[in-house]
Amino acid sequence: MKKNSAKFLLPLGLGLLAVSCASPGRGPGGGGHDVVIQNGTIYDGSGGAPFVGTVAIRGDRVSYIGPAAELRGNTVIDATGLAVAPGFINMLSWTANALRRDGKSQSDIRQGVTLEVLGEGSSLGPLNAKMRRRKDGTDVPWTTLGQGLEHLVGLGVSPNLASFVGATTLRVHEVGYENRPATGSELERMQALARAAMEEGAVGISTALIYAPADYAPTEELVSLAKAVAAYDGLYITHMRSEGSQLLEALDELFTIAREAGIRSEIYHLKASRRGNWHKLDELIRRVEQAQRDGLKITADMYTYNASSTGLTGVIPTWVQEGGHEAWMNRMREPEARKRLLGDLREQLAHQPPEGILMVGFENEALGKKFMGKTVAEAARIRGQSPEEAIIDLVLEDNSRIQCVYFSMSMDNIRKKIALPWVSFCSDSASLAPANATGMTHPRAYGSFARVLGKFSRDEKIIPLREAIRRLTSFPAANLKIRNRGSLKTGYFGDVVVFDPETVTDHATFKKPHQFSTGMAHVFVNGVQVLKDGEHTGATPGRVVRGPGWKGHILP
Repeated sequence: MKKNSAKFLLPLGLGLLAVSCASPGRGPGGGGHDVVIQNGTIYDGSGGAPFVGTVAIRGDRVSYIGPAAELRGNTVIDATGLAVAPGFINMLSWTANALRRDGKSQSDIRQGVTLEVLGEGSSLGPLNAKMRRRKDGTDVPWTTLGQGLEHLVGLGVSPNLASFVGATTLRVHEVGYENRPATGSELERMQALARAAMEEGAVGISTALIYAPADYAPTEELVSLAKAVAAYDGLYITHMRSEGSQLLEALDELFTIAREAGIRSEIYHLKASRRGNWHKLDELIRRVEQAQRDGLKITADMYTYNASSTGLTGVIPTWVQEGGHEAWMNRMREPEARKRLLGDLREQLAHQPPEGILMVGFENEALGKKFMGKTVAEAARIRGQSPEEAIIDLVLEDNSRIQCVYFSMSMDNIRKKIALPWVSFCSDSASLAPANATGMTHPRAYGSFARVLGKFSRDEKIIPLREAIRRLTSFPAANLKIRNRGSLKTGYFGDVVVFDPETVTDHATFKKPHQFSTGMAHVFVNGVQVLKDGEHTGATPGRVVRGPGWKGHILP
C-alpha cells in the first residue's frame, strides 16, 4: 500500500485525522484543501478513459479534480499506481441491524462501498403501534422511514444510507398478514404512506414477491402503489414473483407494472434460479432489451456468486405462512397442514436438491452447533428423516426460518449478467466483521464488490475497469436519482476510494466466509477518511442520502 505524507496524528471524534506540518496552500480549486490525492489514475465514474491527475477534498466536497497540480492539504496521499474513483453504491444491503451493533460497516467499507441502499420489500418504516413493539415489550423509537434512517445515522455509521419504502411494510401496516387483496380504503392509506415516505427521501418503492405476505398482493395493488411513487420520479424495484419456473411470467408482471404506472423499474439480484431454468436468462435479457427499445426504463442489479441466500422459506410455500410467524409455526404442527406441506416440499426439492441447501444461520445455539455448515441432506441423514420432514422440524425447533445458502445458479450466467451495461451490483447482505461474527454467512457479505474489480474485470476481463467503476458508481446513482454523488466532480460529495487494481481481491469462501477483501487502500465518506492504508479509522461520518421526492430544505 502507498503511504501518505502525514507527519503525525490528531484525534478527531471517533477517527483519526492525518495532519501535515505544512500549512494548507492555495491553488486550483480555490483556497486550501483538507485532502489532496496526488498521482493516482482517476476514474471519474462516467466510464470514460482514466487519466493520471489530482483529486482534492475540502470539507465534505470534492474541491478539485483534474490534471496533476501541486496542491497542499492537511492530508496528502501519494496514489502512484493506484486507482482513484467515486465511492461505490451497494444497491441491495441488509446492514441496518448490523450497523446498530457496529456502525463501522467493515466488510463493505474495505471494498469501497460508501452508500448502502436499504429496504428490499421491508423498510425501517412506516410503522404502526403493533409493528413498533419489540419482543422484549419495548418500542422501536421511530415511526416513519425518515425517522428510522435518521435514528440509525445518529448512532454513528461509517457509510451513507438510502432506502426504498417497502411494499411489504406498507401492506403489514394496513392489511397485516392476511392472504387477500387490500380493500379500497386500505390501498388509499398505503398510497398515502408511500407518498409520505417519498417526501421524507425514499428513493422509490420495493417489493419482495416470493415472500409472505408480499406475494398476497395482486398486480393491480402493486400498480396503484407504483403510481403513487412515480409522481415523485421514484424507482420501482422488485424481487420478482419468481426467479425460477415462472421467471418469464414474473418479468411480464414487471413490464405491466412499469407500463401502467409509468415508472422506472429495476430487477433485484437478477438471476435464473435452478438448473432447469438457466436457459431462460437469454430470453429474459432479450425481452428486457426489447422493452428498453420500446421505451420502458428497465435496469437490474446482481451479486457476483452462483449461490443465493435466504431462509428455508426459499422452499417453504407462502400459504403456510399466512398470519405471521406464530400462525406459521402453529400451522406446521397441524396434521393436515403438515401433510400438504410435505407434498409441496417434496415437489420443491425435486428442483432444488437438498444437497445444494447449506444451513448457515440458527437462533437455537444447540441446533447451530450440530448443523451449522451442513446441508439439508446431511441434516436429514443425521436425524433419520426425509429432507422435507427435516425442514419442517428444524424450522419448528429453531423457531426461525433458518438462514441458508442455495447453490442454484450458473457461473456462465453470472458472467453474462456482468457483461450487461444495464446491470449494477449489490451484496444482498449485511456488512460484517469477523471479530463480531457468529456462525456462518454467505461470502457475498465480504467479497461482492472486490470480485467485480478483481476476478471479473482484471482476471477474466469481462468488462474493463472503467466500466466496472461506472456500474458501481454513476450508473446506480442515476437510477436512484440521488444528487451530487456517484461521480468525481467539483462540488460533489467527497465519497472517494483509492485502491490497487492489480491486487484487489476477495478472500471469503462458502466454507470460510468471514474474511475481508484486500486491495482497498483509502476510503473517504463525506470527506472524512474511514479507511487508511487498508485499516478502518473508526470514523463514522455517514449521512442519510435522500431521493428525488424529498421535501427538505437543504441538499441531501
